[in-house]
Amino acid sequence: MYLINIAVNEDISPDQHEALFMHHVSWFQQYFDAGKFVLIGPYSDRERAGVIIAQAVNREELETILREDAYYPNLAKYEIREFTPKMVGSWQ
Repeated sequence: MYLINIAVNEDISPDQHEALFMHHVSWFQQYFDAGKFVLIGPYSDRERAGVIIAQAVNREELETILREDAYYPNLAKYEIREFTPKMVGSWQ
C-alpha cells in the first residue's frame, strides 16, 4: 500500500485551481471506484493539500495513475511512501 501526500503549489491562482479541481475530483472518483484509492481526504489544517491511501500492484502502476492527475507533474508536490499495514481498525 501507499500513502500519498499531495500539496498543490501555492503559486497557482485561484482561477487556475478552480479550473483544474473538477478534473482532480473526477480522477479521485475514478480510482476510488476502481479500488485503487482506499481512503482520500483533504487536510483540515492546510488548504489545497490532502492524503490518499492507495493500493497498487507496484510503484510503476501507482506512478501511471498519478500522471493522470490534473496537477501532475508541476502544479503539485506528490510525496509517495510505501507501507505494509499490520493492523486495521474500524472507524466511522
